[in-house]
This record gives sequence, C-alpha cells and structure tokens, in this order.
Amino acid sequence: MPANNQSSQNVLVESYPEKISEVSVIDTENKDFLKKKQTDPFANYLLNTEVEIILPRYKKPNVTRNLINALELSIYKKEIKKISLNINSYIDIKELEKLLIEKAKPGKIFIGTLTPESSKIVKNYCYKGILFFSFAPDKSLADECVYLINFFPEDDLIALFNHFPEGSRIALLFPENAYGYYINYIIDPIAVESSSLIVNRASYKEDLTNAREAIKELSKYELRKYELNRQKKILEKKDDVISKKALKKIEKFETIGEVDFTHLILPDYSIRLLEIAPLLPFYDVDPNKVKFVGTGVWDDKIFFDEPSLQGAIFSGIDEVNRLTFLNDYEKIYQEKPIRTATLPYDLLGIVSYIINQKMTVAQAYDLLDNSQIKFDGIDGKFSFVENVIFRELDILKIAKGSAIKLN
Repeated sequence: MPANNQSSQNVLVESYPEKISEVSVIDTENKDFLKKKQTDPFANYLLNTEVEIILPRYKKPNVTRNLINALELSIYKKEIKKISLNINSYIDIKELEKLLIEKAKPGKIFIGTLTPESSKIVKNYCYKGILFFSFAPDKSLADECVYLINFFPEDDLIALFNHFPEGSRIALLFPENAYGYYINYIIDPIAVESSSLIVNRASYKEDLTNAREAIKELSKYELRKYELNRQKKILEKKDDVISKKALKKIEKFETIGEVDFTHLILPDYSIRLLEIAPLLPFYDVDPNKVKFVGTGVWDDKIFFDEPSLQGAIFSGIDEVNRLTFLNDYEKIYQEKPIRTATLPYDLLGIVSYIINQKMTVAQAYDLLDNSQIKFDGIDGKFSFVENVIFRELDILKIAKGSAIKLN
C-alpha cells in the first residue's frame, strides 16, 4: 500500500531498443496522456479480483519460473486475501494475442510480458478497459493501460548526480553494447539538471580488444606520458641538487599531472568489469584521486572484493532491505532468486491494495498516475511517472567485501 499519500514527490533489463525514441525521456507535463485515460468508456468498472499472469513458456523459462515463484511468495508472506492468480503461458506472439482476445475484459488486471515485441501487442487491447503491468525495458511502450516495472538506468543516474558534490567533473567509460549505449544516450539531460559537468567520455568493445586504448584516450595517457618525458629531458640537462632530486622522483611515474575528472562512471558488469577495473590504475587513473562510480548492475558481491573497486560507489538499495525475501525464497524454492524477482513481489502488494480497496479502473489510474504517492518496496520507495516506475535509490560504497549505504 502507499507509504505516504501526502509525501512529496541493477538485470529484467536484458535489452534496450536499438533505436531509442524521444518517448524514452519522461515528460511529466504530458496532459493529453492523462486526459486519454479519463475518457476511458470503462473507467467506472470495478477491477476484477482474478489477476491474469501472462509469461513466455520456453523463451525465458528461468525468468518465468522466478517471477511466478515471487508472486506466490508475496501472497504467502503478505497474507494477501481476496485475489487469485491465473497463470497463463505463451510460446509466441500468436499465442499471446489469442490469450489477450480471450482474457481482456473490462476491469481485468494483467501482469507479465518481458519483451518490447510482446508489450506492443498488449497496447492494442487497452481500449477494452484493462490494466497491464509489464516487465518490458522499452519506455516508449508506457502508455494508456500499460505500466512498466523494471530496473531503469535513469533512476541510477538521477541518484548518482544528486549525490555528486557541486562542481564535480564526470567522465564516462562505457561498453559498446545496448546497455552502454543507452547510458550514454540518457546521461546528458540528467547531467544538465545537476551541478556536475561531463568533461570526457570513451567507449570500448564488448570483447575488450580496445579497452586499453579507450582508457588511454579518456585519461589523456599519451599526452601526460609525453609531458613526463619532456620534463625528464629538461631535468637531465641540469646539474643542481634540486633538479637531480626531482628527476629521481618522477622516474618512478608513468605519467605526470592529473586527469581532468573527479568521478568516472563505469556502467558495466559481469567478467568485463573485473577485467577493465584493474586496467584503470595501471594507466594512471588513480582510484585514490578519482572516484569510480557504477550503476545498479554493480549490485553483486562478486565485485566487492576487487581491489581497484574498493572505495567505489554505486546506486542501489542496501541488501539488508531484501534479506528476508532472499532467505524466504531460497528456503521455499531451494534456489537463489534472480535479482529482478523482487519486482513482482513488490508489485503484487500494489495490486492487492487496489483490489481490496474496490477501486474502479479510473481510481486505479488516479492512484498510479499520482507521482506524489510513494509505495514501499524491498527495493526502496517507488512511484510511477507517466506509467514508468521511478525508484528512489541510495548510494552504496564498496569496502572490504561489502556494500555500505552512504546516504
């Protein structure tokens, strides 16, 4: 249920749209968007107590299993009453459409679909007076009856730029994949609204074949190395004691001078992060002088023992918030849940609240579309802004195998 009706105001993200539309950037002033909902001919229909779960059968079986398990666990642990879940699965888009034709009735609530392709189909049935919560990652699909629930990188960047000290100079080093390109696309409008400045950026291939060159480019390594050699030659020509001491001192260095950024955002994960992070100090990007920064995809204990990441920060939620969920899930299902299993667990709490309050379609829209209303979840407080979940994230610091909450 809502955390406070009067309060103000990292992957299911497995893929991103190849061509990012302008709709990906939330426009909170879109009045026509809300007006369209209010004219829904089924606005006064009560929402049905039978909730339809629609997930792919074979394409992502592990994800589907985890999401269904999390929904079941939510009912059990939250003692949710007066609602029932109908589990539906589909093999392809044709089967999905058949399900929607059969199930889409005024007041029906749906949870499911993982991909942009399947969620596009769902939008065609909004006219029937349904409410649909999708796990798709493409924000352009958020419209009318479709609400998106996922871990969106915008939330990470907003939290990070709110945390950076005033006047911070930011560099971005990103992988050349869908996630990296998406971060590079959305970072500028967020940075413009902050007191920090992006001063440099570089990218590297997924196979890391050009990672060293990218780091050198970002840190102006060759220029700083050239300057070091130039100063060495000058000092070598001098015979005074001070010059000899200075020469002896700089002979230990690879480069001279400082990089021109105070923070380096490195939005990568998996083995790549463990391979590229140690390269940074090797090319004189000193983690003692430059703060290494990650997004929610760093939220994995495998990264917390990496020496070059000690002291680094990333956006996320303290694991203590979800420990009970993790322990309960593993105890009941004899496996560890995927990171995104918390999403349906939290979502069902909202659905239960809507149904038990005997809301109409219009009343549910009013609740969800009010971004001033915050919902409590094990991944922190969240709200909806134009049908897209917005999460209020903390900043965590990596230290000695743990991630410690800073703010």
